[in-house]
Amino acid sequence: METLSQIGRNLREARRKAYPKDSLEDFALRIGVGRATLQRMEKGDLSVSLGKYFQAAKLLGLEAPFHELLKPRQSLFDD
Repeated sequence: METLSQIGRNLREARRKAYPKDSLEDFALRIGVGRATLQRMEKGDLSVSLGKYFQAAKLLGLEAPFHELLKPRQSLFDD
């Protein structure tokens, strides 16, 4: 689950950079979750829905990579 932990760390870093004066409560309100949920997100908790992570990414202007999630790789043999 190292990938999820890294996503959580990335979220924390992006939040602090984009909204340096926000408390956890302030940013949580911006994305429509509670403080405890945001804390779980920043730990990469799998129990938090992908939609909540998307809300945070959208607010931070980082939603573009979501379009690539689970996208099958193209093969040289694909039409």
